[in-house]
Amino acid sequence: MKNLKKSLPVFMAMLLVGAMIGCSDKGPHTNPEVKFEATLSGANEVPPVTSSASGRMEGVYNKTTKTLTFTITHSGLTPTAGHFHSANSWENGPVVFTFPSLPSPIQGTWTLNQQQENLLFSGLLYANLHTAANRGGEIRGQVNMVEFNTWRSSRK
Repeated sequence: MKNLKKSLPVFMAMLLVGAMIGCSDKGPHTNPEVKFEATLSGANEVPPVTSSASGRMEGVYNKTTKTLTFTITHSGLTPTAGHFHSANSWENGPVVFTFPSLPSPIQGTWTLNQQQENLLFSGLLYANLHTAANRGGEIRGQVNMVEFNTWRSSRK
């Protein structure tokens, strides 16, 4: 019994250290680069727009350089303007970045400030393509982390 009492604190300390080592911090917040995506459609516009056009945004955000490198492909429309806006999915918001070109694929790099980075990681940015017929936007998609979208799909 004496040996058990003497070895119990050592055993508990080893158990605690083992648990701490096993609880390594993993996830997108520890990666230097984080992937983002959005599916653009008329149904995502506020208010919704009837359109056969579609689009997809894929991007990689580098947390060290604070740059979002993105590609947006689209079909079924001729954009007159394109932007990233800041707002929730159910509301319209101000333009925070204008796309450098409009023909598909749209490719660009955007250096974000701290406020814009916070919007990106909070899911408060959306990609929007405007047309002559739909000046407020014809197709739109909320920008989310790829890992978030995978998690959300697994919860359905």
